[in-house]
Amino acid sequence: MKLQPVGGKTARVAVPGTTVRPVVLCGGSGTRLWPLSRALHPKQLLPLARSETMLQSTVARIKHPIFSAPIVVSGEEHRFLVRDQMAAIAKQPDAIILEPEGRNTAPAIALAAQWVSQQSPDELMLVMPSDHVIADPQAFLSSVEAAVPAALQGALVTFGIEPTKAETGYGYIEAGAELPNAPGVLSVECFVEKPDEPSAREYCKSGRHYWNGGIFLFRPRAFLDQLAEFAPDIATACDKAMSTAMRDGDFVRPAAEPFLSSPAVSIDYAVMEQTKHACIVPVSMGWSDVGSWDALWDISAKDEDLNALHGDVLALDTRGSLLRSEGNFTVAALGVENLIVVATRDAVLVVPRKRAQDAKLIVDGLKAAGKNRCSLHPKVHRPWGTYETTDAGERFQTKRIVVNPGAKLSLQMHHQRSEHWVVVSGTARITIDGQVRLLQENESTFVPAGSLHRLENPGKIPLHLIEVQCGPYLGEDDIVRFEDSYGRLPSVA
Repeated sequence: MKLQPVGGKTARVAVPGTTVRPVVLCGGSGTRLWPLSRALHPKQLLPLARSETMLQSTVARIKHPIFSAPIVVSGEEHRFLVRDQMAAIAKQPDAIILEPEGRNTAPAIALAAQWVSQQSPDELMLVMPSDHVIADPQAFLSSVEAAVPAALQGALVTFGIEPTKAETGYGYIEAGAELPNAPGVLSVECFVEKPDEPSAREYCKSGRHYWNGGIFLFRPRAFLDQLAEFAPDIATACDKAMSTAMRDGDFVRPAAEPFLSSPAVSIDYAVMEQTKHACIVPVSMGWSDVGSWDALWDISAKDEDLNALHGDVLALDTRGSLLRSEGNFTVAALGVENLIVVATRDAVLVVPRKRAQDAKLIVDGLKAAGKNRCSLHPKVHRPWGTYETTDAGERFQTKRIVVNPGAKLSLQMHHQRSEHWVVVSGTARITIDGQVRLLQENESTFVPAGSLHRLENPGKIPLHLIEVQCGPYLGEDDIVRFEDSYGRLPSVA
């Protein structure tokens, strides 16, 4: 009985009545994909491989009757992006669990397992990273189907990617014999760290070694029991954090103090490499973790010279390169081979493809130099819309602001700066020291420093305006917030 994608024939499940709770891990910063991926807008929230974001692609794979509403585990700083991207594909999450701070995959999965075990303890949990590409979703669904019987019996199932080359950047899993009563499911002999090249070649030839894809299926209680046995400090911390968690609409906030006492450990180290209940389903599904620009080149469509081109680019006498422009300007290459060139409005990356994994060294260098381009994009997303800094100098900066229909910024004031607002399109409702007025296209207003003010979009189309800030200090932390519709901290715009 095969699972069919949504839109096909009615699906029948191998074990009738089984439901699977998808858990999507949406943390991480994707430093190897700088300058496009940055800490406050990482790769899983970007449209890198397709027109939709990687998070949206991940959720799209689980639109099937066997799956219940997904849980997303993310960070506080990404919560509105996650919520809005889920809404854009009409996928309402059961919960968006907000880690107080990233602690690697074992604590993140433990938070979700606690939630599922309390809300729907009979469900299985399918744990998936949000930043992977799967070209063959039907093969993925079939592998989940094969894993269900073993997971129902208490196994912790991982999915092994059949290797296509001697890859040294992935961990491997050595598989053993097929389990009784679970066709297609194999025992796990051992987990292997990232190998050297000779070992990777041997693994590819063996037919028993698979890439560790970081996808898992199990009962939530089976995982929590094994976590309590092998990593009790993580289990205790996450149990305490979820026992006093607070719900705020779509968001679930575990208690910070107990959660932060958990060590930062992966699920492999904490459980999978120690448990006797690990097993593996081998699968070939066109998988990539898109862990570098070279990996993105590998899965991208290419021209006759093996160039992957995106945006306004021109490639002359150029081979084997990835050229990407994210701005309103041309990236041109002449007479080069095997290069990565990625240009955004505020940064340009040039690196040989063979050194694409080292792009994170640039991020480390930017951090050491105190430059915020390692974390901030030129366009910053907020729950009400976006803003983009277009120019800056001594005592001034300009921003392009877009406010979504019906949205409004907080009621706030600034000690150090004044602001000039010019409406480009749409309608703005402006409040300044209690006085309310409407501004139309090509109208403007002035907000003095110290004034209590608010900007709203009462219309049905996005509001576009230009803001000019003037003053001795223009940082985003010069905000005193009095009212806010989104429950944000006083110092966050």
